[in-house]
Amino acid sequence: MYKHIEVESEGKIGRIWLNRPDRLNALSIALLQELSQAAAWFDSQEAVRVVIVAGRGRAFSAGADLEGFPTLQDADLRSAADAGRRMADALEGMRALLLAQIHGWCVGGGLVLAAACDLRIATDSARFSIPEVDLGIPLAWGGIPRLVREIGPARTKELVVTCRPFDATEALSVGFLNKVVAEEDLEVAVSQLAHDIAAKPALPVFATKSHTNAVTAHMVALGRSWADADSLISGIVDKECQDAREAYLASRLK
Repeated sequence: MYKHIEVESEGKIGRIWLNRPDRLNALSIALLQELSQAAAWFDSQEAVRVVIVAGRGRAFSAGADLEGFPTLQDADLRSAADAGRRMADALEGMRALLLAQIHGWCVGGGLVLAAACDLRIATDSARFSIPEVDLGIPLAWGGIPRLVREIGPARTKELVVTCRPFDATEALSVGFLNKVVAEEDLEVAVSQLAHDIAAKPALPVFATKSHTNAVTAHMVALGRSWADADSLISGIVDKECQDAREAYLASRLK
């Protein structure tokens, strides 16, 4: 059913594994589409109350797949540029609570994916960065409002504009993470939290998620992220942005 992710369901708990370990789970257009499909499938599974999102291999996700980056040659450029926003909206709109299980790198679009989850636990060795500005593009996929919601406007501006990496300790201190654990304890900690939540009465748990999301939707206006795809396309065609992107990619090859 899926080529780039694995979907599991056992009783009240489901799992989504990003499964491109050879690419550090880079988010291709196809993978983004599969995540949206998985979100819809889980909404049809009435027994599932919690879904864990994790990455196979050495990282949670290295972000958008630059080899599959939208180009002017794409038959439907805007649809390709909007695939990440549709993914994040689909995951965030799920009835079940989503837990992000983060290890290794959580970069750019991978960080937006994590921000679309309800709760986040990471290893103490996890690393985060948002390199989009260095790539000559704005942070899209609804990333700005989600980060403002989780960590506030000033910290969002700093991390997005500077593109500087930050560690799990800082991510916890600014409120992006709920908990940091040793690498060997990650799966146990996430599984325990998932089982604790799944054991609660479903109606008030789902109501809490829906109520919280309704309140924050008025605060950050996620609906405006529909225009993110247009800003992304502008970054693709802008000459200065193209030069910045080429310089950034060349520096990564050294």
